[in-house]
Amino acid sequence: MKKIYYTGLLGLALLSACGPKKPKETPDKPVVQEVPHKQAPGFNADSAYYFVEKQVSFGPRIPNTAAHDKCADWLLKELARYADSTYVQAATLRTWDGKDLESKNIHAYFGPQHARRVMLSAHWDTRPFSDEDPATPSKTFDGADDGGSGVGVLLEIARVLKSSPLQNIGVDIVLFDSEDWGNPTMNDSYCLGSQHWARNFPGKYKPYFAINLDMVGAAGARFCREGFSTQYAAAYVNKVWNAAARTGYSSYFLMEDVPGVLDDHYYVSTLSGIPAIDIINYSRFNGSQGGFGAHWHTQNDNMKIIDKNTLHAVGTVVLDVLYNE
Repeated sequence: MKKIYYTGLLGLALLSACGPKKPKETPDKPVVQEVPHKQAPGFNADSAYYFVEKQVSFGPRIPNTAAHDKCADWLLKELARYADSTYVQAATLRTWDGKDLESKNIHAYFGPQHARRVMLSAHWDTRPFSDEDPATPSKTFDGADDGGSGVGVLLEIARVLKSSPLQNIGVDIVLFDSEDWGNPTMNDSYCLGSQHWARNFPGKYKPYFAINLDMVGAAGARFCREGFSTQYAAAYVNKVWNAAARTGYSSYFLMEDVPGVLDDHYYVSTLSGIPAIDIINYSRFNGSQGGFGAHWHTQNDNMKIIDKNTLHAVGTVVLDVLYNE
């Protein structure tokens, strides 16, 4: 997730925006009726905040640690309360520095009878060192936002799906492991769990698109149109950003293109063929740490940075997309 790629997509976006004009309708042509917008169930930010806080209470969720094991057990039990079924894809994954990580991609399936499916994902592991913190570059940190916030939003969405089941699509929630033990100078050293998942797809039906959440809980977060998302899944970027405008959250979801971020969605798109987008707090407005925000990979990534308003914005937008599919 930590490598930034300048994809040169802005020109393409501008070019596609200047296509042929829509012909004027004439009386002898049928008028297509717009599909009415459906009101999605409400998103409880207090509940999502609790789910983030609970993860942090285990300690840093670093693979091969007791905190990681305990959190995995809790996540699986929590998802089992809401989903029709759950599944753990276990694997031993080798890091760039030669360590073998006992990893678990955790799945929850809603409406398994539906072949038409949407996937929601986030990574649940924590980076093993706060290498962007000059005072403590080798010390572990909480990872409340980087890892915890995306999972917290998805657990609350799982609770909503249990109480208000979708009638026409299925939903796969996937929590990727071993995302954040990477080296910024080495290609493919991040996102080990999603790379393994994409090469060994465990489901019966492939989702037709996917939304990945990463760092979606910080106060002042801004979500721009990330480069790989617009490259591989432009229609779904538009769908999500339109939902943000419809629900009143355009101040969080900016109509601004930013470079590609190497995150789990990239491997979902390129290795599994599922168009995937990334909702990630990366913006020129952050002004530091390469656009990720001053708390990124530092000791300040703790519960103090988590804002219920941001969690509510992201959860509300994703629910609006799901219930209008």
